[in-house]
Amino acid sequence: MSSIKKFQVTFDCAEPERVARFWCEVLGYVVPPPPEGFDSWDAFDGSLPPERQGSAFACVDPSGEGPRLFFQRVPEGKAVKNRVHLDVRVATGLVGAERLATLEAERDRLVALGAKCENVLIADGFDESCIVMQDVEGNEFCLD
Repeated sequence: MSSIKKFQVTFDCAEPERVARFWCEVLGYVVPPPPEGFDSWDAFDGSLPPERQGSAFACVDPSGEGPRLFFQRVPEGKAVKNRVHLDVRVATGLVGAERLATLEAERDRLVALGAKCENVLIADGFDESCIVMQDVEGNEFCLD
């Protein structure tokens, strides 16, 4: 018998805090408290060697149910399409025009935060509508 495991989703990126704060807004996540002994993340970051400062950031589901998201700085830029992506489920159970309107409203909110809309896929009788997006560093995700 297997047991369910907790997991975190890790993003490679150039600006960990910027990308983390974007995803906090998308998902309603929060920045966790700083490590013990520090009154802020800035204080913690300032305690690191210069080459490690700004190299990582995280955000968490305040309910504790969703996975922790971890953002780590990497030297290389994004070069190809993601092999794995997040589906942000904003229109679960909705169909037709109501679903599309809900997706478009969320798309507009996220574009105002710095996301880009890549493609609006309209329901085709087999699949319902969804919207392909990119976050502030070009990582693909879908509004579903």
